[in-house]
Amino acid sequence: MTHLRRVRAARAVRPVPVARETAASVGGAFRLAAMATLILVRHGRSTANTSGVLAGRTPGVALDEQGVAQAAALPGRLAGLPLAAVVTSPLQRCLETVRPLLEARPGIETHQEERISECDYGDWSGRKLSELADEPLMSHVQQHPSAAAFPGGESMRAMQARAVDAVRDWNTRVEAEHGEGAVYLMCSHGDIIKSLVADALGMHLDLFQRIHADPCSVTAIRYTRLRPFVVRLGDTGDLGSLAPRESGESGKKDGGGTAVVGGGTGAP
Repeated sequence: MTHLRRVRAARAVRPVPVARETAASVGGAFRLAAMATLILVRHGRSTANTSGVLAGRTPGVALDEQGVAQAAALPGRLAGLPLAAVVTSPLQRCLETVRPLLEARPGIETHQEERISECDYGDWSGRKLSELADEPLMSHVQQHPSAAAFPGGESMRAMQARAVDAVRDWNTRVEAEHGEGAVYLMCSHGDIIKSLVADALGMHLDLFQRIHADPCSVTAIRYTRLRPFVVRLGDTGDLGSLAPRESGESGKKDGGGTAVVGGGTGAP
């Protein structure tokens, strides 16, 4: 397996860099300079998922039989995507999810990233979800997650802040090393992915429970200088259309940062 290198956590959340003149009219369309496309993969189904346990950061939580099959199918689903890098949570279920992909693409740049690890649920970790449903804090987790802090763990605001910070850093790094419009993958966890989608959509964290991410589903966010585009959400099918396209105007790779009035014929 490709060597995995840990990345130290950062403390501060930095805003998306926005240039004053980043958009241009090309062929009548409003085009935005692409930064990077992030492919977010939730880990495959785990033994904790099937047993109804909140795993959190509990060690030794592996993929179950279905999760292994989901991970095995991932290389084929991503076959049309030129991935610049794979960044993964250091938890076992995520490492097992990306293993078939790394074996199918030997030599791909691969990193472990602590900031996209599962939420630290503290004293809730390892407990049955059916038991946790009766905890008074659960109503805050469901209705006002921005006010929820897990006993002995972290707050959901802190979870989102570190994950968003990680994406900002990796967008900048991937663009600098691989060029505008490069595609990279992060394998993470349900609440992390939901919080990143909420950030990309400009949604308050209190609304993030409206978002859903199945095991081994793919969510894609295309970042531009002006705004992010959520181009896939919880996708479990073919992903070939996410590959950078040739621009008919210039012959260059098109990162897809086009805001088409009326919606257009496909995802930007």
